[in-house]
Amino acid sequence: MSDTPLASERYRQGMATRRAVLGDSHVDRAEAASTAFDKPFQDLITEAAWGHLWSRPGLTKRERSVVTIALLAALGQDDEVAMHVRATANTGASRDDICEALLHVAIYAGVPAANHAIKIAKQVFEQMDAEKAV
Repeated sequence: MSDTPLASERYRQGMATRRAVLGDSHVDRAEAASTAFDKPFQDLITEAAWGHLWSRPGLTKRERSVVTIALLAALGQDDEVAMHVRATANTGASRDDICEALLHVAIYAGVPAANHAIKIAKQVFEQMDAEKAV
């Protein structure tokens, strides 16, 4: 499946939401790196995660961002934590929101998971701040 007229409406909505949250440059890099092996996976996450879940009206993108970061931190998904922390520039989640979410992670999923996620978030914020300064 690709972003063509043959793509489902859910896929098209997913691609729009994915681009709105992660940014065009991130999505373009992911699409360019996609191979025949992982294209079905990329299509799945575009349609299911972004087209179904992230496009639902029940939570704002800010709220989804905070929930997602907390879950990824609790699961130790470092690369995904970093990606979603960076995406807060597009979702409206603040640094205070992320701090609060990671405090919840500390209590409900463990201090080491939160501590590591805080380290990742700080690194991402430093990178984002440096990019703004340029």
